Amino acid sequence: MSMKMVILGVLQEKDMHPYEITLIMKERMYDQMMKLQMGSLYYAVDKLAQEEYIEAVETIRSNDRPDKTIYRITSKGKALFEQLILQQIKKTELVFHPLYMALALSRYIDQDKVEKVLEERIREIEHQVNYAYQVYEEHISVVPRSALHLMYGRYEHSLTELKWLKRLYADVAERKLNDFGTPLSL
Repeated sequence: MSMKMVILGVLQEKDMHPYEITLIMKERMYDQMMKLQMGSLYYAVDKLAQEEYIEAVETIRSNDRPDKTIYRITSKGKALFEQLILQQIKKTELVFHPLYMALALSRYIDQDKVEKVLEERIREIEHQVNYAYQVYEEHISVVPRSALHLMYGRYEHSLTELKWLKRLYADVAERKLNDFGTPLSL
């Protein structure tokens, strides 16, 4: 996902400082959908300003802190934002889950170890499922519906991964990973 797209999207709501953009991104769990690094956010803000997609509207000066520049999106930035959104929606990239290759080859190692690691992973995902739903519930009256879809989508993806891991765990526990010709119990 494009950092520029997210910055422009958040600036659609109101003029703000890059740090405030970061806070909104974290509040809405955007940081779990993309890598959020302050350095890259500030770099992207600088590039957007240089290219006149955003502009500084105010600089707040302070003796004990660095200057704080407030930005707003320009009409040129709104056009770019629309273009980036439509490009992102059109993308049909394959998702490469980090577990896929390990899963395909895990039948060759000690199944007790695989079972133990899967137990830990399931506990982590259970936490993610609960957390994602809690975040969704807490934000119903706070964020726009578009953000709610993102939050609930995160919950559904976590829930699907949990079901998948539990099914995999059952096969590992029953030492079935080397079986051939048997369909999965879905």
